[in-house]
Amino acid sequence: MLERGNRTFHRKKITISFFLCAAMLFLLFVRLVYLMVARADYYSAKAVELHERERSIKAARGRIIDCNGNVIADNKTVCTISVIYNQIEDPEKVIEVLCRELSLSEEYVRSRVEKYSSIERIKSNVDKETGDRIREYDLAGVKVDEDYKRYYPYGSLASKVLGFTGSDNQGIIGLEVIYEEYLEGEKGTILTVTDAKGIEVEEAGESRIEPVNGRDLHISMDMNIQSYATQLAVQAMETKQAKSVSIIVMDPRNGEILAMVNVPEFDLNNPYELTDEVLAGSVSANGELSAEEKQDLLNAMWRNGCINDTYEPGSTFKTITAAAGLESGVVTPQSTFSCPGFVIVEDRKIRCHKIGGHGAQDFVHATMNSCNPVFVTVGLRMGAETYYRYFEQFGLLQKTGVDLPGEAGTIMHKVEDIGEVELATISFGQSFQITPIQLLTTFSSIINGGRRVTPHFGVEITDTDGNLIEKLEYPVTQGIVSAETSATMREILEKVVSEGGGKNAYIEGVRIGGKTATSQTLPRGSGKYIASFVGFAPADDPQVIAIAIINHPQGVYYGGQIAAPIIRQLFENILPYLGIMDYNDYGVLETP
Repeated sequence: MLERGNRTFHRKKITISFFLCAAMLFLLFVRLVYLMVARADYYSAKAVELHERERSIKAARGRIIDCNGNVIADNKTVCTISVIYNQIEDPEKVIEVLCRELSLSEEYVRSRVEKYSSIERIKSNVDKETGDRIREYDLAGVKVDEDYKRYYPYGSLASKVLGFTGSDNQGIIGLEVIYEEYLEGEKGTILTVTDAKGIEVEEAGESRIEPVNGRDLHISMDMNIQSYATQLAVQAMETKQAKSVSIIVMDPRNGEILAMVNVPEFDLNNPYELTDEVLAGSVSANGELSAEEKQDLLNAMWRNGCINDTYEPGSTFKTITAAAGLESGVVTPQSTFSCPGFVIVEDRKIRCHKIGGHGAQDFVHATMNSCNPVFVTVGLRMGAETYYRYFEQFGLLQKTGVDLPGEAGTIMHKVEDIGEVELATISFGQSFQITPIQLLTTFSSIINGGRRVTPHFGVEITDTDGNLIEKLEYPVTQGIVSAETSATMREILEKVVSEGGGKNAYIEGVRIGGKTATSQTLPRGSGKYIASFVGFAPADDPQVIAIAIINHPQGVYYGGQIAAPIIRQLFENILPYLGIMDYNDYGVLETP
């Protein structure tokens, strides 16, 4: 009885096991069918992927072209040298050739040649001649792929505006990074099929996905004006032994920037090579630079002072105070003042640059004389809240929106923190800081009829055949000042040049307006100054405006004496070039 029960139990156990095995086999069968049918494409693609080697092909980056059609950022054909471990037949020969041709250490090359990986890059941006020589050796496992490297035909010209690209061909600074989305293009790929050991299957050949070239960027910069402005800046820097010199040339009607100079510049084709000016006095005690120290110096070398740095504008800012005073009605051109050589504000004695004072004068002559006490009086008449409101109305508390990276904002007191002393110093351009591009943009809105334009370089985007892809547009704000105030300011600023402190910018036969400035850098008493001048022409219909800033000049440091002549020389050359003025038979500039 017990034996029969055991047999029954075992039969049941066998039956259950059979059904379990059958169920598992059925599930495996279902899974196999699913993988072979439903997932066939996926696993087929995976199988192909295991036997494919992929190498990227750089796209030709879009060019940057100036307003005359000159290519100022182009592409140069270069090569990328790589090795594939499983395909190398003679590693010692490969190491020997690559060390010699690429001027690399044996240790470096060997570490990559002997590294077990699908593909190992040895060196990129190799000149085409060297790449061709390596290709001629026909070394198994060595790949020579052609791609592109950025090339700048003008070297250091406009370096801090154009910017440069890294080894991956992406923009690092300047216009190169701002317009990356248009310039970069799309990478292509080269696909090769290999066997299980990683050896290329020759019969399969190569397949290519061609790269898509980037778009061309057309800018408002005129390389002829940029070149001449750079010459003037270099000359001023050397003559005055200055720390740096900046010049911006712009069309005040639409904000198109014709030139932006920041000397010393750097070589765009060797952007990681420190210039002598940057290295001077910067080497550490042991004569070497750490990686961190070098990067700090590179950042300083690449810095665009026209937009990245702020400064106290000094007397050029009196133009803004004058416009605000006229708009608010606290002063008219006929308003009279008396300057004894100083003005008392609370417990402070604020002096005029003319120790004996200017005596009795109207507002026009006060501007021509750049009289501090008069502008302090105008500022105090407006009061902090009104003055601050014009600061906002003129756009001084916002960035200009210039199409370059890293624009600095205005450093200004909060309105509740502006007492009479602060208001007095603000009125003649001290105790706050703005960028040169901000000053020039605000100056433009005061003389162009009251429109605040957006300063910019980008004009349009085209394909490589010149077909228009996109016309770039920028905001314009109306009503910064009234047309009447703008006309009055143009007349006053013309007198500053023809009869006042800006006379060194005067050109016979040309109506030029402008304003000088000499500001002392912080801390006060350091003996370091910034000399500057803003000029525009023609004064009755401004078509070009420019600013020259000389940082820490040695010897004579007054803006009217060393900055105004730079703008005069600039205008003497570019006004005829732009067709704004022409020389008559006697060699005198006049309206054509």
